[in-house]
Amino acid sequence: MLPVVELRGAIPIAAAADLDWHVAYILCVIGNMLPVPFILLFIRRLLKWMKTKKYLSKFAGWIEEHAMKRSYRIGQFEVLGLILFVAIPLPGTGAWTGAIIAALLDIRMKTALPALLIGVLIAGVLVSGIAYGFAALL
Repeated sequence: MLPVVELRGAIPIAAAADLDWHVAYILCVIGNMLPVPFILLFIRRLLKWMKTKKYLSKFAGWIEEHAMKRSYRIGQFEVLGLILFVAIPLPGTGAWTGAIIAALLDIRMKTALPALLIGVLIAGVLVSGIAYGFAALL
């Protein structure tokens, strides 16, 4: 599981490996969500620390800039915006980016975590439908 592709890349790989879609979906959702609470809890402190290091400060700035560029969609609608942002099955709109945005916008974990999970579940259904065929999901 890598940032940017997350379950959007893992499910098609599972389909290509002929894994059952149920197993692929469950494993990919779990794998996608595992780092999310840690991102929500620690990303601001990590970015602050990275900015104090000469060789990491540009990267920290890029992460913040990348996340905040996408945050205008979320800021207005908060929970619904976060769900829809993560549900869109495109690279760069996943739970990890959503978690960074939620943390930078000071959206509390009890609000952000369920919204991110719902978004991942929706994205998983959409990507599974594309990778396995929607008829196979029924």
